Amino acid sequence: MTRATPAIARVAPEVAAAYEPVIGLEVHVQLKTATKIFCWLELEHDGATKKIGITRLHLEEDAAKNIHEGFPDSDRNSYIDYNRCGMPLAEIVSEPDLRSPAEAYAYLSALKQVLEYADVSDCNMEEGSLRCDANVSVRRRGDERFGTKTEVKNLNSFRYLQRALEYEIERHISVLESGGRISQETRLWNVAEGRSESMRSKEFAHDYRYFPDPDLLPVHAGMSWLAEIQRDMPEVPATRRRRFDQEYGLSDYDAGVLTATRALGDYFEAVVRAGAPSKIAASWIQTELLRRLNDSGQPVEASPVAPAALAGLLAQLEAGSITGASGKKVFAAMFETGKSAEEIISAQGLSQIQDSGEIERMCREVVEKNPESVAKYRDGNEGVFKSFVGQVMRASRGRANPQIVNEILKRLLG
Repeated sequence: MTRATPAIARVAPEVAAAYEPVIGLEVHVQLKTATKIFCWLELEHDGATKKIGITRLHLEEDAAKNIHEGFPDSDRNSYIDYNRCGMPLAEIVSEPDLRSPAEAYAYLSALKQVLEYADVSDCNMEEGSLRCDANVSVRRRGDERFGTKTEVKNLNSFRYLQRALEYEIERHISVLESGGRISQETRLWNVAEGRSESMRSKEFAHDYRYFPDPDLLPVHAGMSWLAEIQRDMPEVPATRRRRFDQEYGLSDYDAGVLTATRALGDYFEAVVRAGAPSKIAASWIQTELLRRLNDSGQPVEASPVAPAALAGLLAQLEAGSITGASGKKVFAAMFETGKSAEEIISAQGLSQIQDSGEIERMCREVVEKNPESVAKYRDGNEGVFKSFVGQVMRASRGRANPQIVNEILKRLLG
C-alpha cells in the first residue's frame, strides 16, 4: 500500500517559528484496583525541569467499544466489544502546559512510569490499559489567548501521539496562514494514511450534560487521611533518581537507566545491600544483565541471576579470585544455569592464576616467540606491549592476574 501524502500545505520553518503549539493530554488508565491522586507531574525534558499541571483525575467504569473494521461485513455492520466493560478506569487530564510534540511524548512517558511505580496499572497500550487523547491548538508567539483547539483520538502508541501532534500543529498553521479558521472538532488519527481526519464537531463543556448522581455521597478527605495516603505512596521515579545520584554516587545517566522501572531499581538496591560496590553493580547490571534479559525477552523480576548471586560474583572479582574476562564467562553460565559463581568457577577451573612463577613462564614463552615485536618495543614502539599482554592472557585462558602479567612483561622487555 502506498502511503498517501498528508493533504496540507507544507509550512516553512520561519512561518512555523511564529506560532506556539499548546497541547493538553487526556490519558485513560485501566486500573488494577485504585489509584493515587496528584495535582502536577514533574517533567525532566531537554535538560530542564518543568511542572505539568493536572486539571483533574476522575474515576469511571470502562465502557464497551464500537468496532467498525476488521470483519468481512465491516462495510455493512459494526460490532460492540464488551471485554473491557465495567473495568475501573481513571482519566487524567493535564493543563495545557505542553509546548511541543516531543514534550508531550516525554510527559506521557513520565506519567506512565509514575503509574507503573505506584502499581495501579500495567499501562499496556497494546491491550488498551493506557490510552491517550490530545487537545492541540496554536497561537501567535506573544499572544495571551489560546487558539481554537481540536481533539485527536485513536492514539494507541507513543510514536503515533508524536506524529499526530506534528501533523495537526502543521495543519493548524497552514489553515491560519491561508486565511482560514480552525473548527473545534474531534479528529481521528489515520495510521495508514499518516494524517488526521474529521470525526465530529467538538462539544463544549455544557454540551456534555453532566449531572450529579443522587446515590453517591460526597467524600471528605481529611488531613489525617491524606497524610496516611502520602506515607503509603511509593518513591516516585524523579525522587529515586536524585537519591541514586546522592546516595550511591551514580551519574545522571546511570541513575536514569536504573530507575527506568521500579523492579530494576529494586534489583540494583538489593545487589548493593548484599555487599556489592554501587558503581560496579550499576555497570554490571547495565551491561551484562540487561543485555541478556533483552536478548531472552525476560523482565528483571524473572532474572535467573538473583541480586545476592550477582553480589557474590562481584565479591569474587573484588577479591581477585577471577579476572574480569573470566567474570563475564561466569555470569553467562550463571544466567543459563541459575548456579552460583562459586559453583561455576570451581567446575570450570576459572580461578585466577596468582603464581608469579607460572605467569613468568608464560610471559617468557610469548617474548621468545616474538623477537620482531621485542625489537620494535625496545626501539620505542610501546604500542606493541598490548599484543604481548593479550597473548599471555590467551595462553592462560584469561585466568592470569593482569597486574602480575604487566609487571613481569615490563621487566622482561626492559
